[in-house]
Amino acid sequence: MQIAHVPKHPGTLPVVVVVAQDKAVLSDFVVPYGVLSQSGAAKVIAVNMTDGPLTAGAVTLLPDMNAAAFDRAYPDGADYVIVPATADKHAEESAWLRTQHAHGAALVSICDGVELLAEIGALDGRRATGHWSSLKDRRKHYPQVTWLTNLRYVADGDVASSAGVSAALPISLALVETIAGPQVARASADRLGVESWSAAHDSDVFKVRLTDLAVHSANMRLKHADVVTLKVRDGDDEVALSLQAEAWSRTMRDKVHIVSDTASPVRMRGGLRVQTQAASSVTPDVRIALAESAPAGTALPATFDLIAQRYGSRTARLSALGMEYPWGDLKADR
Repeated sequence: MQIAHVPKHPGTLPVVVVVAQDKAVLSDFVVPYGVLSQSGAAKVIAVNMTDGPLTAGAVTLLPDMNAAAFDRAYPDGADYVIVPATADKHAEESAWLRTQHAHGAALVSICDGVELLAEIGALDGRRATGHWSSLKDRRKHYPQVTWLTNLRYVADGDVASSAGVSAALPISLALVETIAGPQVARASADRLGVESWSAAHDSDVFKVRLTDLAVHSANMRLKHADVVTLKVRDGDDEVALSLQAEAWSRTMRDKVHIVSDTASPVRMRGGLRVQTQAASSVTPDVRIALAESAPAGTALPATFDLIAQRYGSRTARLSALGMEYPWGDLKADR
């Protein structure tokens, strides 16, 4: 993946912003932050559009600064701005993205964060991709964009986009390669336990069956009866944390709590701060210690296997569909 971008300050680390407003998709925000920051290839800044914490799925994140503070600190803007999917389209975020793009920032969307880029006209006449389930709506609402399938990510000029949630990992490594070269990307992938970050993808396997709808309905009626705790400590991998927390949350069967030995914020391996609850304050049905769990590159299949053991393979499939990850029969479902 090659994104057209002229460095603003040659000889210094490029500034990469991961920006969102409340209700961001967890992995869309955390995975790029963690991959880029851990790689050492860029100065990565977590930005909230407003003051205070950022709610992203099951996790409360503590951003580095708000957008106004970033504008004061970096009047020339960012080199790259990464745009996660959010529950709503926010006018303030759209306006800020337009300004950053006008300042020369390359824009990188994760999952249906691509709709924000389409809204501001950054994709007019360009190729892009997004979550498999939104393709029909995107083609209807944004006909000025050429929507591609069967790719985990697409770059066109100074804009890039990724497929659904799990594609955040390969596009982030592709961005590391773009910024710092293949050796740095390979070293980053090895640390994360990732074999390949190619764009190859089969989005045609992701289809909703009647049984998926039935499982979703049945699980929703359970009203998140189970409690899952993910115990973290300073220096744990935020990439693995986000993927596991999101996979469990998407079962609709449980409520995920991020816990530590105290209720204080934990600073993860890449520097992202995560708010936690005291482990002693929560009684879990499923207890996971992040330090003892699978590395980021194998976190999803390992987690789907655990979900299948507890709730059955149909619920694990439901979570995998949401995260656009080819687990189980999705590898061959036509």
